[in-house]
Amino acid sequence: MPRRPVILFAAACAVIALALGLITMVVVKGREQSAQVAERGTGQPMVGGPFTLTNQDGQVVDQSILKDKWTLVFFGFTYCPDYCPTTLGVLNAVQERLENDLGDKAKDLQIVFISIDPERDTPQLLKDYLSSDGFPTDVIGLTGTPEQTAQVAKEYRAFFQKVGEGEGYTMNHSLTVYLMGPDGQFRIAVGQDLGPDRTVKLIENVMERG
Repeated sequence: MPRRPVILFAAACAVIALALGLITMVVVKGREQSAQVAERGTGQPMVGGPFTLTNQDGQVVDQSILKDKWTLVFFGFTYCPDYCPTTLGVLNAVQERLENDLGDKAKDLQIVFISIDPERDTPQLLKDYLSSDGFPTDVIGLTGTPEQTAQVAKEYRAFFQKVGEGEGYTMNHSLTVYLMGPDGQFRIAVGQDLGPDRTVKLIENVMERG
């Protein structure tokens, strides 16, 4: 190959290599900046938000009930035949284990049960239901209008759907339990199938991190 084309070819290769290097640097830098932004934020999905509901004592409350407490939030309804009573039973075991492990610090964790069945779940019905044997103590039961219920479910990315007509209708709903921090912000989703021991370990690890 003549000398001049060889020089031009080498120069072209150098330019291409330089361009690829610059592109790589831009991509890497962009990823680093994105990671820094994530670190500056919560690093968590946007779960939770403002709501106005009524507790089992007939008092109107809002999202401020989550402040200064670790909170397990989940959605259900008092006529639920399986998941809701099972979950409350598991959370009762979780509560007892945390009391054994953490002592008075276990009082920093509260449980909030939000009804997705506003047609039937009155405050009094919630109060009677949540006082059942085998359920955790001091569960905060919340209900509201259909509009309020839809709004809080939207904030928590919770799904629910009425199935059937008449008095025998039921409700399909998502099964996630949300662990919220003392700042009222979402920390982690707790799978409903973890069982008490694994749930306690998960909660303790998250509480330790703050």
